[in-house]
Amino acid sequence: MESALTKHEKNLSALIHASTFSKFFFPFGNFIIPLVLWTANKNEYSFVDHNGKQALNFQISMLLYSIILGIVSVPFLIGFFPNIFDFGHFGFDGLNNFNNLNISFNSDNFRFGKWLFPLGVAGLVQGALFVVNIVYTILATIRTNEGQEFEYPITINFIK
Repeated sequence: MESALTKHEKNLSALIHASTFSKFFFPFGNFIIPLVLWTANKNEYSFVDHNGKQALNFQISMLLYSIILGIVSVPFLIGFFPNIFDFGHFGFDGLNNFNNLNISFNSDNFRFGKWLFPLGVAGLVQGALFVVNIVYTILATIRTNEGQEFEYPITINFIK
């Protein structure tokens, strides 16, 4: 398929994938710019049509995964708020204990521990999604510029 593709098709497909990085400059740029480029050229070039669908499906899937992860982590965050106003650990009533040099970490006294772990896991998963998005978008840009068809992993096909 590489021989039948023109340089314009390859560049346009790579531009569609690379334009998803516009989300760092303005909101929803990762949807708007690829959508405009794809809809303007999808009828003329089948390679551009395929890559536009792939880029948009991947970005929509990443948004959906982030929303689901946020919804799952909300109960842990709400459960954390009642303990944030307990000033027993951060107030002035514990200052006289610093003279005794009794430094010990008891998990019963550290009330953030039971909520910090699930939020930390959610943060790590969100970071992993961010890295996957960056790495696979760069790979897609490079491969489509070389004329290869690229399929993103963990993508739900919303646009067929």
